[in-house]
Amino acid sequence: MNIALLASGGVDSSVAAYQLKEAGYTPTLFYIRIGMEDKDHNLDCHSEEDIEIVRYIARKYGCPMEIVSLHDEYWEYVMGYAFDAIKRGLTPNPDVMCNKYIKFGFFEKYWGKDFEKIATGHYANIQIIDNIAYLATAKDPIKDQTDFLAQLNQIQLSKLMFPIGNMMKNEVRNIALQQNLPSAKRKDSQGICFLGNINYTQFIRNYLGEKEGNIIDLTTGRVIGKHKGYWFYTIGQRKGLGLGGGPWFVIKKDIEHNILYVSNGSYPELQYGNILYLNGFRFISGNLLGDLSQETPITFKNRHTPEFTTGTIQHTGNDTVKIISDKPIQGIAPGQFGVIYSYDQKLCLASGIIR
Repeated sequence: MNIALLASGGVDSSVAAYQLKEAGYTPTLFYIRIGMEDKDHNLDCHSEEDIEIVRYIARKYGCPMEIVSLHDEYWEYVMGYAFDAIKRGLTPNPDVMCNKYIKFGFFEKYWGKDFEKIATGHYANIQIIDNIAYLATAKDPIKDQTDFLAQLNQIQLSKLMFPIGNMMKNEVRNIALQQNLPSAKRKDSQGICFLGNINYTQFIRNYLGEKEGNIIDLTTGRVIGKHKGYWFYTIGQRKGLGLGGGPWFVIKKDIEHNILYVSNGSYPELQYGNILYLNGFRFISGNLLGDLSQETPITFKNRHTPEFTTGTIQHTGNDTVKIISDKPIQGIAPGQFGVIYSYDQKLCLASGIIR
């Protein structure tokens, strides 16, 4: 089988290469450049180090390697989306769009089309039901990344392979150590897709600047501090507010007047809700939930977390749904993706944008 493996230099994609080789395949390793060597913006980029690791993996396992660029596409479809959402006071998820448009969109259009399968180091699985590929959760619940893949479509999903999806993270690390892979002890990236462990606040400041505004206590209406731009904050955030007597949480934002409304931790009813509305709702591979004109049991996530929340879903329009959570959830952030799972948590079925 002719397989393209998206390799980043991290431990997960490195072990994915080993797993494919052990299974009898010789994948072509692709490193995607996005041209982020931008010293003016203080970006913590390690692309040259990453490329050297991928080259080492390719030599070690006798695999072809290619370095390709999707710089323009990345800045238009991923960061363009992110900056637009931030300016509108929303909380974007660039990783979701990176998977949708870059890793499994433009890569497929330009290079992946020449391969039977595209493999990655994502923690996810594929389950075939009635000859249709569905996105299934990973063996490791802590590392599961299906929520980042929830905007893919059936055509994209049917071509994917996840060689480490049935492995625990410690198993991946152990194989990397046994194989003496240079990424064996490398820390997992916690940053935005392709940007690495950048200073997010500084990154946003470079592109959107600063604008001082008031921080107002939602319960008293009193100005209790200043901030440097609503775009630095997200709903539910508690760190970085610089306020005493907390904890304080961001409850809502007034975009027109550049105001942050916050609440002290002693008023939990202002921080929690149990109803979410999703716009642009769609299934990944098909509707396994049945008639959504009635409240239907599901599990879901409203942010990247190992925990699932139980609740019900119901159509309220052509591509809009209402989710009622069984318990109050904190930090419902408009702009984030609500991701729908089967009630048994085994299949990732659909997603939409929290409005």
